[in-house]
Formats: sequence, C-alpha cells, structure tokens
Amino acid sequence: MFMANNGKVVLAYSGGLDTSVCIRYLQKLHKMDVITVTVDCGQDDDFKEIERRAKLIGAVKHVYVDAKEEFARDYVIPSIKANGLYQGKYPLATALARPLIAAKTVQVADKEGAAAIAHGCTGKGNDQIRFDVTMRALNPNLKIIAPVRDMNLTRDVEIKYAKEQEIPISTEAKKYSIDINLWGRAVEGGNIEDADFEPPEEAFQFIDFKNDKAGYLELEFDEGTPVAADGKNMQITDLIQYVNDKAGSHGVGIVDHIEDRVVGIKSREVYEAPAAVSIIEAHKDLEKMVLTKHELAFKRIVDEQWSWLCYAGLWQDPLRSDLDRFIDATQTRVSGKVRLKMQRGSLRVVGRQSRYSLYKNDLATYAAGSTFDQSLAKGFVELWGLQSIIANSVVDAASKNSSKKRR
Repeated sequence: MFMANNGKVVLAYSGGLDTSVCIRYLQKLHKMDVITVTVDCGQDDDFKEIERRAKLIGAVKHVYVDAKEEFARDYVIPSIKANGLYQGKYPLATALARPLIAAKTVQVADKEGAAAIAHGCTGKGNDQIRFDVTMRALNPNLKIIAPVRDMNLTRDVEIKYAKEQEIPISTEAKKYSIDINLWGRAVEGGNIEDADFEPPEEAFQFIDFKNDKAGYLELEFDEGTPVAADGKNMQITDLIQYVNDKAGSHGVGIVDHIEDRVVGIKSREVYEAPAAVSIIEAHKDLEKMVLTKHELAFKRIVDEQWSWLCYAGLWQDPLRSDLDRFIDATQTRVSGKVRLKMQRGSLRVVGRQSRYSLYKNDLATYAAGSTFDQSLAKGFVELWGLQSIIANSVVDAASKNSSKKRR
C-alpha cells in the first residue's frame, strides 16, 4: 500500500458512498489534503450538493468539470459506430465514462501539483482497471491510491464507517450501488446480487412499467451518427435524452444478464439504457442495409474487439484508435432512417430507408416484374455445394467398404 507523507491527493469523486468514505480515509490514513473532482457525464446530479458534501466531509477544494459534450462526441458516438455491446448485451455506459473521468482527474492533479490521485473502486470490479490503466498511461509519475481496494473494504463496513464518522450518505446508497451517465444507468448491490432475484420496479429510474400502448420512434443517421429523432434535428446530447425518455416510457431498455468481469468473476449485472439499446439496434439494422455481407462479417469481429477494449479498461491502447479508423471508413454510407416500434419493453425495427441501400426490391421480389433471372441459379447451386456433395459421397463409400471388411 502506498503511504503518503502529507501533500495533495486528487480524488475522482461521485458523491456516493465509496468516494465519500475515501475522503476521510485519505485524510486519516494518508495524512493528505484531499481535492475532489466531479466529472459531469450527463448524470443529472445535484452538483452543488455534491460539492457541499465533499467539503463537509473535509475536502480542501472541489472541482466540477462539465464533460457532457465531450463524453457524447468522443466516447458515445464512436461506441454507436462500433455497435458497442459487451458480450452482446451491455452498452458500455460506465465503461465509456471511466477513461474520461480518469483523464480529467489527471489534468486536475497536474494543475494542482498533487503527489497522488485516488478513486473509490473495489478490487473485485472492472472500474479499478479502467481508472488505473488510463491514469498511468497519461501520467505514470502520479501515485494511485484506492482505499476501498487497498483496505479490502465491503459496503457494510463502509456504511458503518460512514455512520461512525458522520459522513452523509443517501438512502439509495444504502440499498444499491448506482452509476449513471448520459448513456445509461447501472444498478448493483443488495438483493440484485442474487442471480435469481427479480429487481423491483423501484430500482429503475427511466422505465415506465405501466404504459402498455405501442409507440414509434424514427431515428436518422448521417455517416453512422444519429442526427435526428422523429424528424427533429438535435444535438447529440439532446437526442440521447429524447430517445431515453421516449423509449423508457415504453418500458424499453432493461438489460439483465450474467457478465464476465475482467478479474475473472461472473457477476449478475442490471442496467437501464433505453437510448443506448434503441440507437444501437437502429444503427445495426441500417448497417445491414448499406454494407456488403463481407463488410458486415468483418466489422462484427472489429466491433466485438472494440467493445472488449473499452470494457477491459484499454481505452488508451493504440489498437482502439486503429479500430476506430476502420470503423469510420465503414460509416461513410451508414446514412438513412430507421423506424422502431416499442411496446411494453419490446423493441423491433419495422422500417428503414437509405440512399445507399443495397436492398433492391426488383431483385428481391417474388412478384411479377422481378429482374432476377432464376435460370442462372441452377449452375450456381451445383457449383456452390460441389465439395460438400463429393465429401458426403466419399465418406459414404468409405463406410460401405469398412462394413464389407468387417463381414
């Protein structure tokens, strides 16, 4: 464990239980002046209250960073283009924000002349990797202190310590561990850790469970980036919020799955991300219309690797930016509109259009007027399955010869 002798430490501070107790641990155990940094990635918190809480606990200074636009532009949009879903389910909301928060924390530490930086991550999760790797990549000279990990703390111990130290924590923090930003919300802890327990409706913030009416959402993309919703051009942050509200009102956006963490633990993870789920579904469908099957097959491999790098805390790895260049090249034709139908949590594409569409109705139609010459297919089919047919005949002949020898 790194033991500091006075000096400054800059703490990535969310205002929640973990980072709140970290302020006191850094003061008492490491004898350091704590500067807290809260990075706004669209979590819609009361940032004045977070600053008040940090100073009440003992922070000597608090820094607020508005990074919503940067988060949307430099992290969320690339993820949309990459169809960013870890293990085909998780839209990477927390994973995308962590390297940005880490980078802003390093910037403040450099400016303040701090000896160390700190975060409130546990040793069981992925966030410790996302913070540590990014921080070390940006400034390897800064010491990293992680009190929760270093002291092997658990939530019940933290809650007890917070009570003893008169550290204010929310009622929600006592029930669940929440992480939220523009792209989604993660809910952990409590009964949700039981893989067979159905999360109660009260655990969700964006989802309307009572609305049973169907609704439609039209999304327009320009070179892979969503630019309009329901015919209205919007800035990306406004568009995400609009889709989040509309899709969530139809019950869309809950992700509940068993996830493989980087550290080797299988965990039950629950997310609500109406905008992310809807936008990625529409984007993937539009890609299928405008990209060739060869482009799609290779891009699926690239998308999976891109999502893994993001999830595993390797945002700073050169491979991620290398993959971005390939992905951007595929997006030049991903322009058009996709119409989604939503009802009681279900989501499906019901229409799409693009000037770059490879779908040609006069080729695909079974009706009169088709331009496809069916007679050409006979020779193609014979050649297509030729080796498979020969292989089966060879195996069949060998099997018959073997049977004769046994007799």
